Amino acid sequence: RIFIIWAISSWFRRGPAPQEQSSTGGTPRAPSRNLFPKDTLMDLYVYISEHEHFTDFNVSSALFWQKRDLVYGDWTSGDNADGCYEHYGEVDISQSVQQNGSIYIHVYFTKSGFHPDPRQKNLYRRLATVHTSRMINKYKRRRFQKTKNLLTGETEADPEMIKRAEDYGPVEVISHWHPNLTINMVDDHTPWVKGSVPPPLDQYVKFDAISGDYYPILYFNDYWNLQKDYFPINETLQRLPFRLSFCPLSLWRWQLYAAQSTKSPWNFLGEDLYEQSDEEQDSVKVALLETNPYLLALTIIVSIVHSIFEFLAFKNDIQFWNSRQSLEGLSVRSVFFGVFQSLVVLLYILDNETNFVVQVSVFIGLLIDLWKITKVMDVRLDRENKVAGVFPRITFKDKSTYVESSTKVYDDMAFRYLSWILFPLLGCYAVYSLLYLEHKGWYSWVLSMLYGFLLTFGFITMTPQLFINYKLKSVAHLPWRMLTYKALNTFIDDLFAFVIKMPMMYRIGCLRDDVVFFIYLYQRWIYRVDLTRVNEFGVSGEDQVSPRP
Repeated sequence: RIFIIWAISSWFRRGPAPQEQSSTGGTPRAPSRNLFPKDTLMDLYVYISEHEHFTDFNVSSALFWQKRDLVYGDWTSGDNADGCYEHYGEVDISQSVQQNGSIYIHVYFTKSGFHPDPRQKNLYRRLATVHTSRMINKYKRRRFQKTKNLLTGETEADPEMIKRAEDYGPVEVISHWHPNLTINMVDDHTPWVKGSVPPPLDQYVKFDAISGDYYPILYFNDYWNLQKDYFPINETLQRLPFRLSFCPLSLWRWQLYAAQSTKSPWNFLGEDLYEQSDEEQDSVKVALLETNPYLLALTIIVSIVHSIFEFLAFKNDIQFWNSRQSLEGLSVRSVFFGVFQSLVVLLYILDNETNFVVQVSVFIGLLIDLWKITKVMDVRLDRENKVAGVFPRITFKDKSTYVESSTKVYDDMAFRYLSWILFPLLGCYAVYSLLYLEHKGWYSWVLSMLYGFLLTFGFITMTPQLFINYKLKSVAHLPWRMLTYKALNTFIDDLFAFVIKMPMMYRIGCLRDDVVFFIYLYQRWIYRVDLTRVNEFGVSGEDQVSPRP
């Protein structure tokens, strides 16, 4: 399962090729060996400390776990005959840790009979000791959305959360704890060459500066620790539960884990995106743990097909509008309504601080909708009648192919009928949102009300095109390739909506799109294609079926 994630992500993350390294004299470096040969007897020492650099070997309370006579590369011992050992205990924490302080784990493996304390000269050997450490608490940002009912001023938020928001601000950094961690020692004796270890493995292979050989590779494995299992450390906790495991790990599996634990290069976009990435990875891990493998394989295939259809729909939509010469049979007002809808969605996600990638994708969609306006209207700059005497005025004028056709009459008629339904529903939804929902302010209320309304009743905006089709008794003017790809994506969304946990409103949205498309299909069936009608490329059906001379 971890291989599936690694294989997919490898397509998007390619490390640079390792460079050939030479010694000082210009000759290639000699391969090194593992300082711990196969089947070496080892002792394990695990210390818990609040200090990043550990020296308190004589403090008995700092020793969390000691295990003697472990065998390097042993895959058959342990309670489950898999080479794994486990230890459970509780970690006492000080007031400093309760108040967002850090806590570290220090792991030492020594050859049997040696000790990790350098001060014990007779028992310490540098080449017989391998050490690694890391901070085991995790700092996460907790956001507080200060919302209230705009009419009554009341809120359902926890009073303690309100007080903390007043003291620390809307974003508070809090130390969190996860009760599980695994120490992996990689069973590997590859003759690595210093300077030629490929990334990200080079972060973990440590070479001895004098001998040139490398220490056994130690890896803290928390890949399967889900974000939802972390809990905050605060003043109410005196001890923290901690289950520590030791397991051997093959080189192949370690490469998979190391590739996944490396921070994404997109992390430069900010911590918000990185935290969002953790949450998205959690959903993938849960799917891998809980989903049937056959259903998982089907989901991956369907997801790839969904992406292909989405790209094809995008491509054909641009091609259709770019080559369109006549607007007969097309609803121009629906294009303007699409711009309004995209603008509302963009402002809504900006107000709710959605991650950067989503903001960019929605912004690009808005630009495409704005570009469509230039294809359905004559857009010009009026430099004579300037706004405030400085800026040129933008003027819009209906194209002649739209004005001179009956489509404009039917389009106006459809939107007039639509307004009889749309505005009362909008008013009712606005009152409901104001009475029963909480908002950050009036601006947020307007955006969330419009966004919720469009999500719930957005399919109504598709009806003017259905009305025009009905009046013209034709569907030859529609971009059927684009509609087909979007419909196939809608059916795939239906599959995801009922297999994966999603809000009921989203499932209703998928169902309504299906209904509208089936109406399009019904119109295509009853309104046969008129061979005398000229399509958007200037070719009629009669031209296509006429015999060649």
